[in-house]
Amino acid sequence: MATKRQRLDQLQIQITHCTQCKNMIGPPITGAANLADIILIGQAPGDREGDLGKPFAWTAGKTLFKWFPSIGVDENQFRSQAYIAAVCRCFPGKLSKGGDRVPNKKEIETCSNWLAQEFAILRPKLVIPVGKLAIHQFIDCNKLIDVIGQQHQISIENKMVDLIPLPHPSGASTWHQSQPGKALLQNALKQLEQHPSWKKIIA
Repeated sequence: MATKRQRLDQLQIQITHCTQCKNMIGPPITGAANLADIILIGQAPGDREGDLGKPFAWTAGKTLFKWFPSIGVDENQFRSQAYIAAVCRCFPGKLSKGGDRVPNKKEIETCSNWLAQEFAILRPKLVIPVGKLAIHQFIDCNKLIDVIGQQHQISIENKMVDLIPLPHPSGASTWHQSQPGKALLQNALKQLEQHPSWKKIIA
């Protein structure tokens, strides 16, 4: 019987070879195959991540990884000790008016199979969805103000799991730079800092 490590490695190979969504622009992007208690879930790669070969590798990632050192974890620590996934693993493309296209329902549904398998293997204790689209895959999220700064509990694989959502660190968003978003982001980071799974990666 395959070990968790073997199952995760094989799953990542399958993800990186996926071509199911004709309007998505590959290659599919995955984070390191860490057997981790923490899984961070973004929306989808940007146009630079394909060349760089890792998630959150450009503008949004630079902002995201400026948040974490304030609670004891730098980028290298996080990338080596947490698992980074996304709602969709390929770049959705640009809109004619500028900005990245939001993945459609069919693309999200197709790619959700990968995330479900990752959850089944990892059985994480802490889920960190980043941005409204990622948050909405787990809890209702009509307004960020209603969910950021709170710890939620969700059921995954018949197990209760903690969920601490973060706003998207996109340069196009100012939500986390002005009030009340700025204060709510700080509340969310404090909750991460106090979580047992986060304390493990600090140590």
